[in-house]
Amino acid sequence: MTKQLQDPRQNLILASLPADDYERILPDLERIEMPVGAVISEAGDHVKYLYFPTSGIVSLMYSLENGSSSEIAIVGNEGMIGISIYMGGESMPSSTEVQSEVKAYRLSRKVMKREFALGGKLQLISLLYTQALIAQTSQTAVCNQHHALDQQLCRWLLMSIDRLHDEKLIITQGMIAKLLGVTRESVNICASGLQKDGLISYTRGQIVVLNRAGLEKRVCECYVAVVKEYERLLPSIKKSKS
Repeated sequence: MTKQLQDPRQNLILASLPADDYERILPDLERIEMPVGAVISEAGDHVKYLYFPTSGIVSLMYSLENGSSSEIAIVGNEGMIGISIYMGGESMPSSTEVQSEVKAYRLSRKVMKREFALGGKLQLISLLYTQALIAQTSQTAVCNQHHALDQQLCRWLLMSIDRLHDEKLIITQGMIAKLLGVTRESVNICASGLQKDGLISYTRGQIVVLNRAGLEKRVCECYVAVVKEYERLLPSIKKSKS
């Protein structure tokens, strides 16, 4: 089950900081909760805060002029939202939307820039995390272009339950279709196939993963590639999967 918010160190980046670094930013960490569907930032927004989720999932979404969109990356308690603050771009071309109710701590732009200028562990891990996030975004683009939808759905399910630390997802087929950039009907066909094979149980608005090993056998190479890259770049972050 999702942990209750008690400690900022439920975010694995904050948990990896040396005691001195953590204690220095602790007074500036602001607790926040965000419901499903909340938009943290729109594409092009001037980002004011860096968010460290302790539970839940945030999707990085890219939208086209015709209104269609798809998820380009997913972030849970292994990461953070708002990397443009320290990357120098001030804004991002993607929006950030809450996919599963999020509890988090946020740090102001001013404090993060101060910490980044110190050149300590937070700077190092922030840059490494950004590289890992770029790897996830790149792999997602390749996956969406070259792999079957049922493999994409398996990848998305595994990445989601890794970050929720739970086998149950509260989500509709319509939302999954939006995240994957496909039609609801195609998601229904793939989900029905996974359910028929005993890999998941699907009821209206809820998916339960019944056979993780089965999903791992069916998923494309993209899932493992992202997991390995997170493990390579962020060995100090202890997690079961990326």
